[in-house]
Amino acid sequence: MAARPASSAISCTRRELLAACAILASGSALAAEPEVFTFDTLYKSIGVMGIVYSDRLVAAKGNEISLTGYMAPPLKAESTFFVLTREPMAICPFCQSDADWPIDIIVVYLAAMSPLVGAGTKVRVTGRIEIGSWTDPETGFVSQLRLRDADYRRV
Repeated sequence: MAARPASSAISCTRRELLAACAILASGSALAAEPEVFTFDTLYKSIGVMGIVYSDRLVAAKGNEISLTGYMAPPLKAESTFFVLTREPMAICPFCQSDADWPIDIIVVYLAAMSPLVGAGTKVRVTGRIEIGSWTDPETGFVSQLRLRDADYRRV
């Protein structure tokens, strides 16, 4: 193999450039993939002593995750948020007391206003996970888990 002339500019062959581009593309694709969770992997326990989040979820706090569930009946047909549930629900979160809701719901705040799908539709949601009790100042809705800057698609 012949030595390359020394210069202040970096030089490489076409093959080396293509290989470097392939490495960068595959690395960024892997880094962009959100960690996939299920409702079963969110909690260590839920009981009379309260909610204990899984170690895996705590480690993912602030990161982008993906979760599949069901869109609960929305307050409006087009909105910037909805409630994600483990099982399809027939009741609106704003029409019933919190005693009627399962404890393992997630409030999803969309990155942009979006038309919502019908209640009971299975969706995959991707967003940045927030953990801990928080009260939405506009709706008064209290949540323990939230996905921010989220988007969704039908499954």
